[in-house]
Amino acid sequence: MAAGVKLLRFAGGFVCGAAVSTASCVAALRLHRAEPEEPRAPSPDTVSEVQQLIGRFGLPETGAEVRCYANHTLSYDQSKRTPRWVAEHLTNQKLQGQADRKHCRFRADPDIPACFSAGNDDYLGSGWSRGHMAPAGDNKQSERSMAETFYLSNIVPQNYENNAGFWNRLEMYCRELTQRFQDVWVVSGPLALPAEKDDGTRTVSYQVIGKDSVAVPTHLFKAVLVQSSNTTDQSAAPVQALGAFIVPNRPIGFERKLRDFQVSLSELEGVSGLTLFPKLPRGGGGGGDGPGGVADLCELDGCQLMGYKEFTLYLTGRKVGGARSLAKLEQLMAELRRQGIEPDDYLNKLYLKKKEQLTNQEPPQGTAGAG
Repeated sequence: MAAGVKLLRFAGGFVCGAAVSTASCVAALRLHRAEPEEPRAPSPDTVSEVQQLIGRFGLPETGAEVRCYANHTLSYDQSKRTPRWVAEHLTNQKLQGQADRKHCRFRADPDIPACFSAGNDDYLGSGWSRGHMAPAGDNKQSERSMAETFYLSNIVPQNYENNAGFWNRLEMYCRELTQRFQDVWVVSGPLALPAEKDDGTRTVSYQVIGKDSVAVPTHLFKAVLVQSSNTTDQSAAPVQALGAFIVPNRPIGFERKLRDFQVSLSELEGVSGLTLFPKLPRGGGGGGDGPGGVADLCELDGCQLMGYKEFTLYLTGRKVGGARSLAKLEQLMAELRRQGIEPDDYLNKLYLKKKEQLTNQEPPQGTAGAG
């Protein structure tokens, strides 16, 4: 009979063991019923009625639902007037195209209520640039997808030098990864991290700008997942690697390496409050505590950002392409040489092509302003 009682308690009193007699089973039921009963949970109907009453006039909404655009997805933070996170999927083919950012303008996202949206006036004179989380450079495939990256729902207040420098080079590295991996997933966003005072206390403090009090992040994050088919064994699982990075929202010089800002996936998840790439199996890999079977991106690929000379040539090339006068064109090339950098073949060809174009556009000397 003791065996029957043990089974009944384990089964919550609903099953009798086949090894005991009917009489023993009845006795066991009596013994079980003699014990104090646990409080009964409310029935589903009761819960439903209570919850319906609580939500009679609706429950608070955060606006953090997933929002989908032509080539990026995001969750918006209505209180900070910035995205919580922005996700992208990159391939080499998707990065091709002729869309030009000169046709795009920063503007409020038409799907964000005006009372929760940042405005361009918030950034004007603030000392902070409008920093893309999904970069315009990832969206040359269509004018629409590029224009949508200029919605202020995709923008955070970012240090100008960081935006144009280190963060720009990190974005370029993500695009470069598509040359070595078939698929690249990127999740980016702002962070407000605590700082420690002299007395050891830690506080979270961040600036806000404009009449809409747009939150200035102390840091930015980027999580990068790459994948390629196994070229040596087609039946094997694809090669995957992941890197997570937290970057201070301040100027960062060329002497700093991307690895200086690498963190574990769990550390990034802990400070952001986000579970990143949740469909990846967990338990080892990815830097030691990330998804199982996923390599460390920096161990696999090196995480080398573009160096000073190469990056300066790249920026000069962009400026040469946008030059509107011969004087500006020559100024750009002279400035490059003053930095001790000689133009490479690509830049020389771009310069000559632009010079010819501007020469044909400008009126002959002595005729300007005639009439």
